[in-house]
Amino acid sequence: MRRFLSFVFCLLFFLTACAPQPVSSTPQPADLLPYLTATAQAPLQPTPEGLVPLKTPLPSPTPFTYTVGQGETISSIALKFGVSIDDLIAANPEVNPSAMSIGTVLKVPSRPENPSGESTPTPAPLTVEQIECYPTANRGMWCFVLVHNEFPEFMENVSAQVTLVDANEAFLATQTALLPLNILPPNTSLPLAVYFPPEIPLDARPQVQILTAIRLLPGDSRYLPASVNNTLVQVNAEGHFAQVSGEVRLPVESTAATQVWVAAVAYDESGRVVGVKRWEGGGVQPGGSLPFEMTVASLGGRMTRVEFAVEARP
Repeated sequence: MRRFLSFVFCLLFFLTACAPQPVSSTPQPADLLPYLTATAQAPLQPTPEGLVPLKTPLPSPTPFTYTVGQGETISSIALKFGVSIDDLIAANPEVNPSAMSIGTVLKVPSRPENPSGESTPTPAPLTVEQIECYPTANRGMWCFVLVHNEFPEFMENVSAQVTLVDANEAFLATQTALLPLNILPPNTSLPLAVYFPPEIPLDARPQVQILTAIRLLPGDSRYLPASVNNTLVQVNAEGHFAQVSGEVRLPVESTAATQVWVAAVAYDESGRVVGVKRWEGGGVQPGGSLPFEMTVASLGGRMTRVEFAVEARP
């Protein structure tokens, strides 16, 4: 059962390779329990254990290779390993990102160094609400860093460095965690996610440092005022899966959208992030809507609610 759950959780980040589809291909689980999603979140620990002050240096990430599997795209692999799509493409100039075949070996880059030595901008302030890590059956590990944007403006380019240490505080591995969207909407919480490949000890503990977070000016034309409406979440009896659906709407006064992303974040009864999934859709006209549907799975405990965030670009 543990191996099965690990396999399903990895599907959270897989978007269909070579020919993206708007709906998840994961089979719908049986015995679903429907309920409408809640908007309020449970109170969380204000200063999670493992949060590292900004000025404290952390080890540099180590690059590695990865073999493309069935159903994977350049964006799903970038999201899986917590790197930007541009950095992943730049590290693999010989690979056509639009026509990757199964078995293609990619170099997954570490966080870029700063060879010119210029000062690094201080990230905009945001609240880290929790840090959760879940081992997988193959001795890998997923980590989620839930961050909250309390400002009325969007935040962009939000990232964090997640470093794993053992019980003796000895360094194990480090990677950069990213959001499932390019932005963190106002008054919204979203998890930064990162996967550590095997071999990771079961007692590994995370240390987290926020790297980047940029507050956008009001009215930034790269992002449109989309909203998620009519959401429905159906959780199976064991709380391991949820079939979710809804629609993305644009106001009449908006510009048309050519790209829409919806992030679905699953929480357990204690308010801990246990899963996340991103859905990618096509265009939406002003005043129009676009339906979405996907399956979210839990790597941790029983899922009790799912919350949504949306990004639309012209």
